[in-house]
Amino acid sequence: MVHLALLVIHIATGTVGLLLGPLAMRQDTRRFAAAERSTGVLSAWYRAMVLVVCLSATGLVIVRRGDLWWLVPVSALTYGLAVLAKRSASRRHRAWTHGYVHGQGGSYIALVTALIVVALVVDGPVSGPAELIPWLAPTLIGTVLIEVWRRRLSAALPGGSRLAVPVPPMSHWRH
Repeated sequence: MVHLALLVIHIATGTVGLLLGPLAMRQDTRRFAAAERSTGVLSAWYRAMVLVVCLSATGLVIVRRGDLWWLVPVSALTYGLAVLAKRSASRRHRAWTHGYVHGQGGSYIALVTALIVVALVVDGPVSGPAELIPWLAPTLIGTVLIEVWRRRLSAALPGGSRLAVPVPPMSHWRH
């Protein structure tokens, strides 16, 4: 019964987190471009979902899958990335956009990776050496997208950023 309750909580909060993540990132980008100094309400909800999904993952490991003990520190690091985003945005140290974007984006990559790995490796058709693809692809793709986002965010900030490298609009990427 405890396993089922944890699983339902885990799936529900993971789904909400996956839906909220991009919305929170967009809201925060707009807030920062408008000279706001804090993250928005969607980011607060996103962080809450990340916390609950990480806690429920830990509970599932303890209750049913002790062999996956290594996911407990991964969960802690995932939530730590979401907290890094919040703290970086509120403290505005020299390179705060790095901390914010990589924290928010990194925690989202962890959620996407978990979804893909469960769907394709744990409950799906991928096995053997091909298992590395679902584990690594979200990070490889997501890291590039995060850096593009960080550069655009830095350029959109009031006064711009000395650290920003201009990235052409998406319309220029098509040939």
